[in-house]
Amino acid sequence: MSLRPLFLGCLLGIGLMSADAVQAAGLSGSLTLTSDYVFRGYTQTDKKPALQGGIEYEAESGFYVGTWGSSISWLSDSDPDVSSQLELDGYIGYRNQLSDTISFDVGALYYGYPGSYPSGFNDADTVELYAGLSAGIFGVKYSYAATDLFGIEDSDGSSYLEAGIDYGFADTWSLGLHVGKQFISGDFGEDYMDWSASIGKSLSNDFDIGVTFTDVDVDGGDSRLFVAITKSF
Repeated sequence: MSLRPLFLGCLLGIGLMSADAVQAAGLSGSLTLTSDYVFRGYTQTDKKPALQGGIEYEAESGFYVGTWGSSISWLSDSDPDVSSQLELDGYIGYRNQLSDTISFDVGALYYGYPGSYPSGFNDADTVELYAGLSAGIFGVKYSYAATDLFGIEDSDGSSYLEAGIDYGFADTWSLGLHVGKQFISGDFGEDYMDWSASIGKSLSNDFDIGVTFTDVDVDGGDSRLFVAITKSF
């Protein structure tokens, strides 16, 4: 089965990394409750809330490995015979600094959707390779699909190019701006752009809250405004 009527994508919380974000070796993780799970401009939960969480181990050398998961509904929304209600991702990579202000991040990411599927359904599981570069508050990232992209037939070789700004101010506040371009290979997908703006505040006890507005340039697509609260550990 092709998902060409509604390319919805999915997500992982490997964002554009600033040089200041390179952390010491060890385990880190987070739990998030969000009013909508939006990835590359499209809701993954039919505009409903999602529970998300992840954990990552980073070695002193800069190599890291992690996993991230979220509740979803986009696959069962597209076909009621699909039982998948979970996205479960795994990733591995290497990040380090080229200078005091410039850092890089390269790796591979597997998006998994466990569940039962009807005969002939094109597998939505996807592998992307990525490379990112950042300087201060600015970052760019390129992702390349080594498999079909989220179930779109014959779409291996698709790519996503994104750029963003992450600016902290007034000690506990941050502003994020993002723009991305999704290129879809093959005959069953349409290239599109998405963009977003967000504002966040750090609270006590490692909690953060953020509000994000996002939109796409696709006919029939609509804007989203969602709120998320995250507990880091």
